[in-house]
Amino acid sequence: MVDMESGVDPRRPIVEVMARLGRETQLHVDERERHFKITDGVIIGISVILIVLAIFNVYYVRVLYTDLDRIVDNMERMLGNLDRVEKDMVVVADRVDGFDRHMAHMGSITSHVTSVTTRLPRMEANMQSMAANMAIVERDMVQLSRAVHSITPSMMQMTNNMAVMRHNVEKIAKPMGSMNPIMP
Repeated sequence: MVDMESGVDPRRPIVEVMARLGRETQLHVDERERHFKITDGVIIGISVILIVLAIFNVYYVRVLYTDLDRIVDNMERMLGNLDRVEKDMVVVADRVDGFDRHMAHMGSITSHVTSVTTRLPRMEANMQSMAANMAIVERDMVQLSRAVHSITPSMMQMTNNMAVMRHNVEKIAKPMGSMNPIMP
């Protein structure tokens, strides 16, 4: 009991240690709560960023989906067009083959053209001769035309004379026609 008389309470150091432990614990709890709030803020910020990124990702996936649909449609149309081009190329190839077959005759055509070229001067001489003969024929036709013009009045005169003769024969024939039934 001597300790009590000295004015120091033996419980006091324990109380002080406990009080100090309480303060330290409270500081630790306060610091921990502050760190939790910071962590919660960071988590909320990151969550908001992730939500925004998710929205953009959904948007980009939708855009990508529609673009891929259009690409597939274009590829299908391109395939159809390529089928048509292939058919057209078959037709063109057939025509080129036909043209090639015709080109095979170019040798004989060239020889015929060469032959015609060598014959053309002779043909020109013949044509000039025919032109001279035609001039003679034209001159003869002019003479014939003049002769026909001179024959035309004679023919008209002969036609008039024939008409007069017919008229005279009719005059003679009428009395004869009436006598015919009487004559044996």
